[in-house]
Amino acid sequence: MTRIACIGEAMIELSMAGDDAQLGVAGDTLNTAIYLHRSAPEITVDYITCLGDDPFSHRISDFIAAQGIGTSAIRQIPGTSPGLYAITTTPEGERSFTYWRSAAAARQLFANGDFSNIESYDAVYLSGISLGILPHAVRLSLLAYLEQSKVTVIYDSNYRPRLWDTVDQAREVTTAFWNRADIALPSIDDEMMLYDESEAQVAARFTARGGSGALKRGPEGPLSLGSTVAQSYPPAQNVIDTTAAGDSFNGGYLAAILTGKPQAQALMAAHQLAAEVVQHRGAIMPT
Repeated sequence: MTRIACIGEAMIELSMAGDDAQLGVAGDTLNTAIYLHRSAPEITVDYITCLGDDPFSHRISDFIAAQGIGTSAIRQIPGTSPGLYAITTTPEGERSFTYWRSAAAARQLFANGDFSNIESYDAVYLSGISLGILPHAVRLSLLAYLEQSKVTVIYDSNYRPRLWDTVDQAREVTTAFWNRADIALPSIDDEMMLYDESEAQVAARFTARGGSGALKRGPEGPLSLGSTVAQSYPPAQNVIDTTAAGDSFNGGYLAAILTGKPQAQALMAAHQLAAEVVQHRGAIMPT
């Protein structure tokens, strides 16, 4: 049975609707973990993060467990608390985020320099946000560990400029993780912003890179990486909130690929799942 660890930060989510807010739990790699498990329940999915001992940390841990995600690798740090973010959306469904996360417990992930629990998994999934919240020395130590590990590495750059000291630092680390990644799941807008490239330049870079995965291009549908796939992707009918569109795509794609589905089927399943998610408010749509 495939065992995969998703690494990152789980946060309290406030999804705004006018003057009202819906309280939830989300985070980019957690969103992917949930949609991966929903799409392929036979895959064992654990979440690796740090939480505090406050009521909101317990709420997050209980939520993760209720989604069928393993919590044994979550480290509790007394006296700390999780991050918080709020989502606001335009009438067209495009979202913006406001964060309160600078003292979140997840920033102490791997602070002891011990990555040995990663070896118990067949694959690990992480993102540029997973790395961005860490001190730079810890990022480099994690990279060095993964470079000598045989575990399958799945990566999504998910570039958020405020999490990095400089754009050069973000480019250096992201490039190194693209070089290590066995499965690449970039988003074209993130890559354009980070590397100051056009859509065509990003597509050409990942096409030449080799390896497998998908370049996410929003309503246009994904570009297959590693093999040629020619098919059209129907757009979502009623976009309400694009939060977790890319995260759910990643979950749907990995569920298909890790259970032996062909690339074309994996791309279509991932796109269809993302198209459904954006028709609901918040990161995690109801089951």
